[in-house]
Amino acid sequence: MKIIYMGTPDYAVPTLEALINDGHSVEAVFCQPDKPVGRKKIMTPPAVKVFALSKGLTVYQPDSLKGDEVYNLIKKISPDAIVVVAYGKILPERILNIAPFGCINGHGSILPKYRGAAPIQWAVINGETETGVTAMFMDKGIDTGDILKISKTKIGENETAEELFERLSVITAELLTETLREVEEGKIAPQKQNEEEATYAPIISKEMALIDFSKSANDIFNAVRGFNSWPVAYCMFEGKRLKVFACKVRGNSDLPYGTVANSETLSVVCGDGKCIELTEIQLEGSKRMSADEFLKGKKIPVGTVLIGGEQRG
Repeated sequence: MKIIYMGTPDYAVPTLEALINDGHSVEAVFCQPDKPVGRKKIMTPPAVKVFALSKGLTVYQPDSLKGDEVYNLIKKISPDAIVVVAYGKILPERILNIAPFGCINGHGSILPKYRGAAPIQWAVINGETETGVTAMFMDKGIDTGDILKISKTKIGENETAEELFERLSVITAELLTETLREVEEGKIAPQKQNEEEATYAPIISKEMALIDFSKSANDIFNAVRGFNSWPVAYCMFEGKRLKVFACKVRGNSDLPYGTVANSETLSVVCGDGKCIELTEIQLEGSKRMSADEFLKGKKIPVGTVLIGGEQRG
């Protein structure tokens, strides 16, 4: 097939590679514009652009897809299908209608659950034990198109969102190459989504990662996994942000939630009376380290309050 591929981050690279390896002719690659990264704001190309150029592919990075220039360009390329993975822009309806085999998207959830921008993170935050990838025809809605094929996978008990991202990126590549073959051969009957079962996964913000110690230990454990590696769960200690990369659910305590119950292991009381042991942390201005290493340099007495659930003033 003649393909136009649309994707931007690392997550979208395996699918592009799989399309090439499967013998498709990738006529053009669309990704987001280069963006300033880090404290020095160095302009950095997205991962898909870097990979595409390494394969000699033509790359386009329009600020918008709404204008006639982009529409006419895609129409001139005349792709058989447009494949989209984590592109980051909404496709206008007239672009959706150009390719005879349609626009096919790989979405990181079992639709209609977790429509939206952050399905993988919310599945972990909500403590789901299963997720997957859905191949779907795109329509003018947000992840509302007809389902073509689904691949399911279990979420590991301690798996972080970052680890799940890596696994699902490979599953997405496998699923979309299979889907394209079956669509071309007419072997797939698209299925409508059940709107009554739809749930949503809104974009993640840094503010969401502030730990709310009034919640249960399991909820906090899942949030820490879901916010790893961005934006990273955190609380406040002595006026500084304390990032929490990993934790464990521990035993009970009668102390108020948000207080340190064990100074030797940095265990904090949660709203259900159980404790969460912070095992991998980073205090603002310091390096990332184990809690054991941190406590060698600074003792935190039992009863110390770690502030969570409110914004920094």
